[in-house]
Amino acid sequence: MKKYTYTEKKDTRSGFGDALTELGQKNPNVVALCADLTGSLKMNEFAKNHPERFYQVGIAEANMIGIAAGLAIGEKIPFTGTFANFSTGRVYDQIRQSVAYSDKNVKICASHAGLTLGEDGATHQILEDIGLMKMLPGMTVINTCDYSQTKAATLAIAEHKGPVYLRFGRPKVPVFMTDQPFEIGKAIQLTEGNDVTIVATGHLVWEALQAAEQLEVKGISAEVINIHTIKPLDEETILKSVAKTGCVVTAEEHNKYGGLGESVARCLATNNPTPQEFVAVNDSFGESATPDQLMKKYGLNDEAIVKAVEKVISRK
Repeated sequence: MKKYTYTEKKDTRSGFGDALTELGQKNPNVVALCADLTGSLKMNEFAKNHPERFYQVGIAEANMIGIAAGLAIGEKIPFTGTFANFSTGRVYDQIRQSVAYSDKNVKICASHAGLTLGEDGATHQILEDIGLMKMLPGMTVINTCDYSQTKAATLAIAEHKGPVYLRFGRPKVPVFMTDQPFEIGKAIQLTEGNDVTIVATGHLVWEALQAAEQLEVKGISAEVINIHTIKPLDEETILKSVAKTGCVVTAEEHNKYGGLGESVARCLATNNPTPQEFVAVNDSFGESATPDQLMKKYGLNDEAIVKAVEKVISRK
């Protein structure tokens, strides 16, 4: 099995910030809006280099989405930035009515998603955002796994015509997808295996790779697929893998309702019904603790994936 290593850890939000800086230099139509969290979203360099294209709207997220929709009418490519909770739950009506309904070219970029926001607690740890956004017609939903993939995704969505939700995080995580091509809607198979398919997204991709190494020691061959684009879902890659392995585990930093796991389950139910186990938050809110403590308590790590694989294999 192919082994993945890393030489550094970086936060995925920095991948967004660095790509936004690059876009500012090469695309004069890119504009950026932030809701009082410029430093947290790593938008400082863009704001410093292009003050005429940066809009600090303050703690007024609904207004930010409305302004972005207006800028899109004027052929600009607006990137909005705030925490995932405020990027979706707080402004869902504005996104639905002003962006999605009219297919505006707005890029909704959301940091501090999931439990790994950590000590800020349940009020900020949104675990429903993927479900909210994937249900909007025409909305592309992307959830990246490391710094490099987040940077590549940010560059890619600038070229994509239509509304996009880009989700990333706060903690420093292993950088292991360096120089990997990024194509919206195209999954990346990281390992080959015959016994189980592990479909992971976001911070759970690295955990899935660690689980695959542990499973190999147990004599279980795991095929790991990195699903960075949850909508549109790369059903072809998933179905091809599951046809070989006969079972699947989905892994995500999100509520088990409405996330990647349900999208995969729908794909399997309509094409090739297959045993599936879900590694996700079990219909609860989070709490205040360190990211590692929360990922362990809520079953979002390599240990949980290994247990889910052993369970799903027993159901084949």
